[in-house]
Amino acid sequence: MKGLPDDALVQVAAYFQALAEPTRLRLLNLLREQERSVGELASLTGFSAANVSRHLTLLTQHGLVRRQARGNSAIYQIADPSIYALCDLVCGNIARRLDRLAEERAVFGGS
Repeated sequence: MKGLPDDALVQVAAYFQALAEPTRLRLLNLLREQERSVGELASLTGFSAANVSRHLTLLTQHGLVRRQARGNSAIYQIADPSIYALCDLVCGNIARRLDRLAEERAVFGGS
C-alpha cells in the first residue's frame, strides 16, 4: 500500500468491505468448489435468492466473481482465484491467534 494515492486506498478499502460480510465469504467458499446458480446458492445457504443475488452483484462489482448467462439461468464462478490465498492467509492468522489465546488460558488455569 505504500505510495498508493488516496483514490486507490478508497478502492482497496471497498474491496475489503466486500469481504467483510460473512454471507459473502460463505458464497465465495461455495463457489470455490464449483460454479453455481443463484438458486443453488440460495438452497445451500438457506438465504433467499434475492439476498444471494444482491451479495453476488456486489462481489461481481469488485471483480471477485463473474456472471455467465446460460439459457434462463445465471451461473456464477470465481473471477479471481487469488482471493483464496488472501482468505487462507487471514484464516491462518486467526487460527494461530486463537491457539495462542488457548495456550495462555491453559497456563493461567482459565477455561
